[in-house]
Amino acid sequence: MEKFWNLKVFSKSHDLVKFTYELTESFPGEERFGLVSQMRRSAVSIVANIVESTKRKTAKDQSHFIVMSDTSLEELKYYFYLSFDLKYIKREASVEGIKKSREIGRMLNGLLNSYKKTNS
Repeated sequence: MEKFWNLKVFSKSHDLVKFTYELTESFPGEERFGLVSQMRRSAVSIVANIVESTKRKTAKDQSHFIVMSDTSLEELKYYFYLSFDLKYIKREASVEGIKKSREIGRMLNGLLNSYKKTNS
């Protein structure tokens, strides 16, 4: 079993991907290659970088991928805000997406700190 499966942040991030895919199903067709694509790419990137971090040998490399994951997370948070502003989603959905993202952000920060301690 791969060690990323045991990370709670992996599970929460995977749930965020599913949430994002479901949420963007109802977006206008003209956003298929625009905002929908960007949101889905960002969400998947969060998880993919977590997975990749677990396969890296040094704490520095592991940390790099967690920072990339966190960067994609920040991007996705903005897209939740923008989607509400454009009236593609209700306020509650935007707030839920941002809330989930903040929780994941805290978890990523904890993981990053644990990698840094390993390197100390």
